[in-house]
Amino acid sequence: MDTFVIVGGDAAGMSAASKAKRDDPDLEIVVFEQGEWVSYGACGLPYYVKGEIQSLEHLVSVTPEEFREDRDIDLRTGHEVVAIDPDERTVTAEHDGGAIVQSYDHLLLATGAAAVVPQIDGVGREGVYTLGSMSDGKELREYVARAREGESFHQPDRGPACAYLEDCEGPVGVVGGGYIGIEMAEALAANGFEVNLFQRSERVLTGFSEETSEVVADHLREQDVALHLDAGVRELAGEDRVSAVVTDDDRVPVEMVLLGTGVSPRTALAESAGIECGATGAIATDPYRETNVPDVYAAGDCAEALDVVTGDPVYVPLALTANRHGRAVGQTVTGTPTEGGGVAGTAAVKAFDVEAARTGMLDHEDARAAGFDPVTETVTAKSRAGYYPEGGEVTITLSADRETGRLLGGSLVSEYGEGAVHRSHALVGALESGATVFDLENYDLAYAPPFNSTWDPVLVAAKVLSGSLQS
Repeated sequence: MDTFVIVGGDAAGMSAASKAKRDDPDLEIVVFEQGEWVSYGACGLPYYVKGEIQSLEHLVSVTPEEFREDRDIDLRTGHEVVAIDPDERTVTAEHDGGAIVQSYDHLLLATGAAAVVPQIDGVGREGVYTLGSMSDGKELREYVARAREGESFHQPDRGPACAYLEDCEGPVGVVGGGYIGIEMAEALAANGFEVNLFQRSERVLTGFSEETSEVVADHLREQDVALHLDAGVRELAGEDRVSAVVTDDDRVPVEMVLLGTGVSPRTALAESAGIECGATGAIATDPYRETNVPDVYAAGDCAEALDVVTGDPVYVPLALTANRHGRAVGQTVTGTPTEGGGVAGTAAVKAFDVEAARTGMLDHEDARAAGFDPVTETVTAKSRAGYYPEGGEVTITLSADRETGRLLGGSLVSEYGEGAVHRSHALVGALESGATVFDLENYDLAYAPPFNSTWDPVLVAAKVLSGSLQS
């Protein structure tokens, strides 16, 4: 009987384990997970800290007990894999001070990513947090609770905590203007903290269009988030505990700092076993997620994927990619070779009462480096029929190649609930199929007054960009 060993028990690892077991119930599956949590939604952690989600357990899709008892998967939490021997086809894991050697026929590395801790003075001081794990989320929520002089954080059916808890404290600092930084700025502000957000570039959400970034930044300011843009952080000052964020031009007093400066793939285990990483720094694989070492696969936030626009390897650590690629590996090791599929870099973020989405390639320098001649247009259009009593506007930026008309990417922003995120799905479909902006202009999108105008904003944007390409 073959043995499928998986290192890492979150999205990619448990998707692979579950799919493989369904396809081959006789396959022995052993999963090593260093922590105690498996199969959880890390993207929900900011909303747990905010208080909209009451329990960490609510973020867990399938419990360890369910994997073991209902799915017959040998899940071993609290086991850290410290070595891989490709020649002997074994992994070595440490648990409770002892070592376990496990043989494998197929091996999946799903080691995920770690929160980036920038190399600045003071990151080790008390009061400096990251949000890369369930434990991090627990610590941050405990901080929010402690700031209320020991009051309970439990708030059934009551909304943000400061609606009824007193003595909310601040100021606090958030370093990083990406997804985590913005979501945590909302979470902390909703709990009454005075939030300072520090971003080393000139705008937040640098992977989105400038127009999207400007709308989000303006809304953050409306919500009393103090934006410090073009502000590289030099030091987190203080004695034992952080007391100020120091930039080149300012010194801002704070009582806590959240580092939201991105993630990096966990590759040390792979590299020590001779498994190659690509130019992005993540583990390199073929389309079936197999590495340069036979029968060793990699999926999820530790691995590269293929960009659907350029066909080149990219590092885009996102939940859907991890789940999809893990499932593909589960099929492959059970006898049905399955490609993991490419990625468009599609992502979304909520910033208080604004939602934004992006997909594909938006940066003109990147597009030119990939051999395209990018042309970009931005339009703002009604989100619903003009006579409908509700609704707002959607601002859409589209980019296409001048010579071929091929759609390269898009960025959308609207008020929360006005459809920027859902409208991005049409753009993803166009990118995945290699469609031109002329094709997109003729997409048969749904129309009803409560949902959009006759000409959906996506179609309006495509028409405007088509005109620019033809002029």
